[in-house]
Amino acid sequence: MTTATEETTAPARKAIAAAKAFVSAHGDSARAVVENLGQPGARVVLIGQDGRIGDVVVPDVATGNALVEAVEGLSAHEWDADTVAAVKIGAAHRRKMAGPRAR
Repeated sequence: MTTATEETTAPARKAIAAAKAFVSAHGDSARAVVENLGQPGARVVLIGQDGRIGDVVVPDVATGNALVEAVEGLSAHEWDADTVAAVKIGAAHRRKMAGPRAR
């Protein structure tokens, strides 16, 4: 029998599939930083071995942590110097993040 807590922290199959696909496409392992978004949920930022970033949005931080545990090759991290240094953002992505004023 599962409790309500276990049910709410189990990541959706779609979230697991997205994280697995990211790990597979970007070096067979990745760092994951779970960020609380407040009422909308939590964002699991994925940083691949190749420096690419991606994300998966889940209902809450507990679900984000469960997602990291569920996906082989993901390891939980914080935004420390090593994790920030692992991110490689290209010029096109920087322009996209800067918005229309930068174009």
